[in-house]
Amino acid sequence: MSLQELREDYRLGALLEAEVDADPIAQFRRWFDDAVAAGTLEPNAMTLATLGADGYPSSRVVLLKGVDARGFSFFTNYDSQKGRELAACPRASLTFAWLSMQRQVCVRGDVTRLPGAESDEYFASRPRGSQQGAWASEQSRAVADRAALDARLAAVEARFPGDVPRPPHWGGFVLAPLRVELWQGRTNRMHDRLVYTREGAGWTLSRLCP
Repeated sequence: MSLQELREDYRLGALLEAEVDADPIAQFRRWFDDAVAAGTLEPNAMTLATLGADGYPSSRVVLLKGVDARGFSFFTNYDSQKGRELAACPRASLTFAWLSMQRQVCVRGDVTRLPGAESDEYFASRPRGSQQGAWASEQSRAVADRAALDARLAAVEARFPGDVPRPPHWGGFVLAPLRVELWQGRTNRMHDRLVYTREGAGWTLSRLCP
């Protein structure tokens, strides 16, 4: 089958203005809970897009680790490519694709670092191996080979035989949304798209053509 022949007609649901919450965070939670209940693989996986100094965007899949009134939180190495790009241009977008439910959520907003205490708390909850890996990996930097990476991990294991503290170069970010788009697949590619746009302390809701 050719790429041109690959297609799916979406018929699972609809997205109507009268049925969504006035608060996009509350509505996101509804859809997220639906994704969890449906057994979606990694429902908190999201594509994070940042902007480089060369003007090119870069994107990668990361995991959502918190959502509250402030926005959407995730954790990473501050010295990684995404960390450096967010430091230089603290704006980003997130995309959640729950394909089995024929749903997508796109978020755009401003990014700030989480308080150190919150990063400490989350880091302490991580598996020990993940804690050690945060020290061993100079994320996004070139490494000679796998053996060199494994040697770095072994050195970290020897350095921290007890509790592993949070590295100073590792922590959390929160994206405060300015725009949230909900997408529900519909038949004949006449999809439903509802967009929340930040207006002062509140939100406006509008519908876009598919």
